[in-house]
Amino acid sequence: MAIELFNDGQHACVMFSDLVEEDEGEVVQTNQFFIVDHGQGALIDPGGQMTYNELFIALSRYFPPKELKYILASHADPDIVASVGRWLSGSACQIVISKLWSRFIPHFCPPGKTAGRIIAIPDEGFKIQLGHSHILALPAHFLHSEGNFQFYDPLSKILFSGDLGASMVSNADAAQAVTDFAAHVPRMLPFHRRYMSGNRACRLWAAMVRQLDIECIVPQHGCMFKGREMVASFIDWVEQLDCGIDLLAERHYSLPTSWLQSGGEF
Repeated sequence: MAIELFNDGQHACVMFSDLVEEDEGEVVQTNQFFIVDHGQGALIDPGGQMTYNELFIALSRYFPPKELKYILASHADPDIVASVGRWLSGSACQIVISKLWSRFIPHFCPPGKTAGRIIAIPDEGFKIQLGHSHILALPAHFLHSEGNFQFYDPLSKILFSGDLGASMVSNADAAQAVTDFAAHVPRMLPFHRRYMSGNRACRLWAAMVRQLDIECIVPQHGCMFKGREMVASFIDWVEQLDCGIDLLAERHYSLPTSWLQSGGEF
């Protein structure tokens, strides 16, 4: 099901939250996003091979997929861009991704397919022209990837936050906005403790995004944060989060117990 996040007649943002088949917890739920402005379109984090066919069909109801201008990738995980080779084959689009990952993208594609079609984002980010508007690529390094970007749409005032804000929920739940922030935290906490690098990155990110006019934060997994109150609650939570290297202890680097119990033999 496509969820229209914003539409003023010339500029629209659409979310697809149920394109990955739920299979007894073996596959993580993912959201894909499409932005169009005055006839130019961009896909954000289009996903892997599992999503390609369904996303192509769903997108066709809004826009001719062969006319895509950009694939915007927050980082290079398989659930983000493993399908990029098929999008590059099926359209004349360019892929926009961190300079750290630009040389990894060809590994997802047929030989020669990426030549001249990768736009490498510098560490400080930049402005991406789309139609009569633009999208900001915002640095979100180490949240969770070392070369990581989020995408902010100033017209809709939506921040597409990648893995930051992810919650482990069903396809049906992912289509809903968070209404009780405290009750939602347990759905986010285990993921963020493991996948985000540390509180320093969280604090720097919070200080940056508070400078933006944000009405909605939409992660690549799970539920969105809609409205000023929920957005503020989420930013405050991230700012105080202990995660990643903050939580490391000696026990996380101990030799395997099963090997020690066997007498340490090889």
